[in-house]
Amino acid sequence: MHLQATDSHNVWDNSLPPVLTIAPGDTVTVETQESSGGQLDRESTAGDAANLDFGRLNPVTGPIRIDGAEPGDTLVIDVLDTEVDDWGWTACIPGFGLLADDFSEAHLRIVPIEGGRAELLPGLGVPVLPMIGTIGVAVPEPGEHSVVPPRRWGGNMDIRQVGPGARLRLPVGVEGALLSLGDVHAAMGDGEVCGTGVETSATVRLRVGVEKGSAPRTPILETAPAARRTGAALVTTGIGPDLMTAAREATRQLIDEVVRRTGIDVADAYLLASIAGDLVISEIVDMPNWVVSIHLDRSLLTGL
Repeated sequence: MHLQATDSHNVWDNSLPPVLTIAPGDTVTVETQESSGGQLDRESTAGDAANLDFGRLNPVTGPIRIDGAEPGDTLVIDVLDTEVDDWGWTACIPGFGLLADDFSEAHLRIVPIEGGRAELLPGLGVPVLPMIGTIGVAVPEPGEHSVVPPRRWGGNMDIRQVGPGARLRLPVGVEGALLSLGDVHAAMGDGEVCGTGVETSATVRLRVGVEKGSAPRTPILETAPAARRTGAALVTTGIGPDLMTAAREATRQLIDEVVRRTGIDVADAYLLASIAGDLVISEIVDMPNWVVSIHLDRSLLTGL
């Protein structure tokens, strides 16, 4: 069973008719659009990124109805494979991202994807680790709901580890579940700090099952071993009583350090932090100050 990327929608709405019905245990292949919904292409410029129609962002393919799925059940989704396109894009979009106040001008990089690398700049390629940014089921409340914020029912969670080998459990909110997915990234850092990863179109193969009852309160994920980065890293920190402020401080310090060590443009350093830097809460118990850190593979800083 195969769904094309044209079978898509831009809102969560439980009245949308399913484009495919499957039985529990079935495997389905789903094509997805890159997250601009066709507004950006290989020839696009920063001006195009500045004028994106947010109503067309994050299209998701679906909905897929799963026979027998009922409210209170658990939808079990195994991500079997994810094949990404040979190009993607990464951008600073005005008014969007963790450091939106620092980066008010649009900045766009078209990213070639080849040989397991996504090349942000000549000589600066990050490993391709495909992940599904948006995957969820219909919300039980009637009407249209934005796809931008995540919810209990999944959606635009941007969890970097939702990729090949992962198992995702979602609570079912409506009869048939009505599963949709999109917003695939060829690479993304934990936190996606500038608001974009390497945004790309993709083909995703899933196996979907149903566990009766015992729906989780919120999504639960079992990850593949390859989903966690290891190795020598550059780590910068933010420390203080507010986690968002600390996250911004850690990210600003990483950008400054990358620019100092490599000489690349500050906006490109921000993009690099978003597609390859992993933002984590390192300490949240030693009140009144908490520690947020962002980790970047040190090998990415060589050869520039």
